[in-house]
Amino acid sequence: MNQQRRKLLKYSAIFGLMASVGLITESQAAEWNKSAFEGKSLEDVFKVLNTATPEKSAAITFNTPDIAENGAVVPISISSSLKVEQMAVLVDKNPNTLAAHFFFPTGTEPFVTSRIKMAQTSNVYALVKAEGKWLMVVKEIKVTLGGCGG
Repeated sequence: MNQQRRKLLKYSAIFGLMASVGLITESQAAEWNKSAFEGKSLEDVFKVLNTATPEKSAAITFNTPDIAENGAVVPISISSSLKVEQMAVLVDKNPNTLAAHFFFPTGTEPFVTSRIKMAQTSNVYALVKAEGKWLMVVKEIKVTLGGCGG
């Protein structure tokens, strides 16, 4: 069995056990990084992440469609050649700017694939924190059918 898969299963089991015995409650998990997800603008989220506007980097690979037919399910993937600590996805024109935030333990391969919601055509930012510094890649995604109630 793949070593990464074993680690994932191991940590999933540990987290599940901690939740079942009450060491981690649902309210604690919901409040975790709550202020970042409540940010209404890029500046709000940057402030919570303790950074000014991150500089652009060629060391980040950000794959998205140029045109999303349905804003409710826009596929994205982010990877990097850096030693990544965190990744975040921000959608400029969404009601809440931060769409996703991921943390990477040391030695983990920095790769994420997910689906995000987009209210309308907007710039989407892939942020990567490596060696204590935030970097980013920006891409405009055109949405033909809005996903946030539209």
